[in-house]
Amino acid sequence: MEESVSGFKMRGSWGDAVEHGERITLALRDAGVESAAFEEWDEWRPKAHERLNEDVNEKTAAQASVGEGQGEKAGKDPNEDLQTAGEKLSESYQKVDEGDSDGAVERWSESIGYVARAADSAGRKALRKVEDTVYRKVMTQLAPYYFDNELVSANIQKSARGDDEVTFIFEVNINDDELKSHVSRRLGEYDDEVDRWHVDVEKETTTAEAAEGVEAPESEPQSKSTTN
Repeated sequence: MEESVSGFKMRGSWGDAVEHGERITLALRDAGVESAAFEEWDEWRPKAHERLNEDVNEKTAAQASVGEGQGEKAGKDPNEDLQTAGEKLSESYQKVDEGDSDGAVERWSESIGYVARAADSAGRKALRKVEDTVYRKVMTQLAPYYFDNELVSANIQKSARGDDEVTFIFEVNINDDELKSHVSRRLGEYDDEVDRWHVDVEKETTTAEAAEGVEAPESEPQSKSTTN
């Protein structure tokens, strides 16, 4: 795992990505975090029995609709927000062409925010239609699976490197600096305390299946982490 100002980042197998999400979730729980934002994160984070291109994809699209109702509160006309969203989306495409993935994701996120505000006034049907367009044309080209709320910002993507080796890149940031420091300390303690981390696995599906096209091994019983 790499730690920086932008968050906690790992590269590895699907099981490594699941473990990364589990450790951060446990660290947040240890810090006493109990909120709707925490529940949203816990629901979205990758699970061992899931597939990236199916389950996480679907959860990401659903999460992009969070934040409806802000347009009316700000007193903005839907057309104004849609115009701004279009400008942000155009900037996102430009960032893609320039190879600036971080900038493109940032502009995409801003675009979604304005779209959500406009669509709240114009109707849920318009929201889903525009979000789907943005999601498919921008988000899936960059950090395809993205999560963001007041507690956690995260993105996960798949990278194939030579000999069809599949690697997942999963970055998670805690948006509160004090809480982030606590999570950092707890992650370090887990490395010292935990002999072997067993990710949660649903009995009928396996971790290998989530790695996109890998034949699953024999099923094993569910197990939790074990400590000294």
